[in-house]
This record gives sequence, C-alpha cells and structure tokens, in this order.
Amino acid sequence: MFHADRFRFLLIPALGALLAACNTTTPPALAATPTLGAQATSAACQGGAFSVIVNGVTYRGNRGFDVPVPAGAQLQLRGKYVEFNVDADTFSTLDYTLTGAANSLDITGGVRTPVFASKAADLGGQKLSGNLKFSMSDASIVMERRGSGVKMKIQAKDCAQGGIFQLEPEAGRDLTMTHTLAPGMYYFKNPYTGKVNFGNGTDFRGKDSPQMARLLSQSETVSVWTVQSGGRMGGVLGEDAVELSAGATPCVKDCQAQNQIRGTLPVTDPAYSN
Repeated sequence: MFHADRFRFLLIPALGALLAACNTTTPPALAATPTLGAQATSAACQGGAFSVIVNGVTYRGNRGFDVPVPAGAQLQLRGKYVEFNVDADTFSTLDYTLTGAANSLDITGGVRTPVFASKAADLGGQKLSGNLKFSMSDASIVMERRGSGVKMKIQAKDCAQGGIFQLEPEAGRDLTMTHTLAPGMYYFKNPYTGKVNFGNGTDFRGKDSPQMARLLSQSETVSVWTVQSGGRMGGVLGEDAVELSAGATPCVKDCQAQNQIRGTLPVTDPAYSN
C-alpha cells in the first residue's frame, strides 16, 4: 500500500515544475459558486451541522444571522466532523481540524486530526469592520464580512471528506494567502496523480484547491499564494483530493460549477481506488 511518508522526498526535486504548473490556472475541486454541495456527498455530511460562537454567544439552526463583532474577536465554528476558528478582522482560518467522528467515509481512522494550523489572509493592513453575516443550512455555512474596500467570504461544509472549504476575497487587488499545515501534516507529490497533496503518513489525503490564484512558494509544510480579487483558495479532502481532474477555468464573477463531477473522474491512488 502506498504511504505518503515514503514519497516526501519527491516534493523538493519537483518544486520547480510544480511552481510552473501552478502559476497558470490550477486544479480545483471547488468552483466559486454559492454552495459547495457537489464535492461533499450526502453520506460524508450525514448529521453534519455547524454552530458559530461569537463573543460568547452560540448561533445555530438553518437560518441567517447579522451580528456585530468587536475588533480582535475570534469566531469559533464547531461541527460534528469539522472544527476551526476564524480571525474576524481578516477571515484568516486557524486550527482547522477533523474531529474523527464516525462516518462511513471517514479518512481519519476515527482519530481527531489537525489539518491546518492556519490559512492566513494578508489584507495589507486593512481590517474587516462590518457586521458578520452568515447563514447555515444543514451541513453548510456561508459567512462574510466587509471592511473599507474589501470583502471576505468563507464557505464551508461540516463533512467527513470532500470539497468542504473555500475562502473568497474581493479587494480590487491581489491578496496573499499563506497555508501552514498542522504538526504532523506535510505536502508531497503524489506519484499516482503527479499532483501535490498533503497528508500525515496514513491514507489521509488533502489538496489545496485554487482558482485565479498563483503559487508563490512551497515548502514541506507551507504554501504561499497570491489570489486575484474574486478568485478563491479552497481545500478538498479524501477521494476528491486525488481525482484526475482538469484545471479550473479563469473566473472571478458568476462562476459556474463545472467541477460538480460527483466522483466520475478516474482515481488512481490506491488509498481511494478500491
């Protein structure tokens, strides 16, 4: 059986080719659409639902909210399968973790698994300052906040695997986003797909999913991207991370969900091909 830790050495020799490949239109599993429904199957999301804790108050249920947020606040999103925090001033994501909750499509082995230490958005000194607006529907959440000349949106799903996260900036300029993996996770070039995944030496697979974004640098644990206004940085976990998908089409407005393939693309990684 293939284990990612045996192929960590493939990352650095392939870095030049990787940067060249990623500095065009890079392969997504999420399109910049109002929902992420296609990439996370109903089975992976069974029983999923987020609650949001803002300044000590917990919000839940299938409805929308419009909440004032003090400067420097940290939002807490808690689901059955996924937990993470959000810096309300920038929409940087912190401590993105899979809980290991039981599911037929679980990829953690039932073990609580930190995935990202942070997905940091550099707003160039600007801060978000408007009310936090968010809506929840079953396993999905969409949240956004505005500042002077900038708006940030997060779409996420509380699922065991699939296309379950994306961050979309609207700033009238490119923004830098830095992804730092959690301890024990590392990037590697998957020999079965030729693409860069991240994992922890088990059958866990994940992949950054950019659209209208350019990879600036890559190490074993950190990737740095510049993202166009209206583009996005997403993330996919599990089988979607190893599908032999085509690249995203350039799109920053009214993007179509051309990547809603529902498992129809070839999967050659033996961790998910059976």
